[in-house]
Amino acid sequence: MNAHGPMPKSAWIFPALAVLLFAATTAAGYSFKPSSAGLAFAAVLLLILFGTVFAAVHHAEVVAERIGEPFGTLLLTLAVTIIEVALIATIMLGEGPVTTLARDTVFAVVMIVCNGLVGICILVGGLRYREQDIQVSGSNLYLSVLSVLATITLIMPNYTLTTPGPVYSVVQLGFVSTVTILLYGVFLYTQTVRHSDYFVAATAGARHEGPQASNRAILLSVGLLLVSLLAVVLLAKKFSQVVDAGAALIGAPPAFAGILVALLILMPEGVAAIAAARRNDLQKSINLALGSSLATIGLTIPAVAVAAYELDKQLVLGLPVQDMVLLLLTLLLSLLTLGSGRTNILFGLVHLVVFAVFMFMVFVP
Repeated sequence: MNAHGPMPKSAWIFPALAVLLFAATTAAGYSFKPSSAGLAFAAVLLLILFGTVFAAVHHAEVVAERIGEPFGTLLLTLAVTIIEVALIATIMLGEGPVTTLARDTVFAVVMIVCNGLVGICILVGGLRYREQDIQVSGSNLYLSVLSVLATITLIMPNYTLTTPGPVYSVVQLGFVSTVTILLYGVFLYTQTVRHSDYFVAATAGARHEGPQASNRAILLSVGLLLVSLLAVVLLAKKFSQVVDAGAALIGAPPAFAGILVALLILMPEGVAAIAAARRNDLQKSINLALGSSLATIGLTIPAVAVAAYELDKQLVLGLPVQDMVLLLLTLLLSLLTLGSGRTNILFGLVHLVVFAVFMFMVFVP
């Protein structure tokens, strides 16, 4: 979907279909079960859900162009994070609770974004423009905050003494959630107010294409954005039933559900990031990618922690040793790639190799 020009029909058709599907299944009391009819329902659900997520991001992009950078990228990130929290909380706290889903999804988002998405953007941009520039100061802020958040939420739970295993105690989880929100909030202040110039490419102002949307179009996009987000939240439970049944049917590993949720929520944002790299705006690609990782940890973990506490559910956060090695490798590689301020195709290829290792190890640990 393009944020310029007339609104595509899919931008309002899919949210409307999502609301109608939720109303119909609720009125009929439908519960998904693996069968020929169930497979047809799953196909329709996934099609409508994907289309609605893309519609939400399209409307967020329309509004984002009006409010400018870096607020526009922040709006996109927050819209995707709302979808993510809804899906994780619904699946993790459903009838068949998956205590590791939040951990698996957050880890999958970091690996998909920092290796898969960043690698594709750098490779695509490098093939087209040979080299591309990014703001080192902004990248360093992203990676410093991401390193701290990833360590205290995904690694530290394995080494605490109050509770055994990869689980925080209630007090520890409350403390970590508080400092996570605090650090992410200060980062947002730095990004949008204090040092907003760190996150905007020097030539960003020259990249706008086409006329700006009218006030009527902006208001319509705001309304449809809210409807799209609400529709995804309402359909999250049906999606969780399909994921559970699909994983059991193919004998997928436990981390499969987290990867599927991560891919669903990151796909539209990933398309926007790759398109920005093709326009020689790699800075926006990095903002979208790393901003997703930060928002995933900074907002998702505290939100799911509150839900788990209220419903008295266990929340497993600590990663297995193999995943910790991949996480540390990813953070180190990201520092080396983005620390020079200039990228080329080799940097992109290296990130994609690490992403391929991550995906392979999920199915062949």
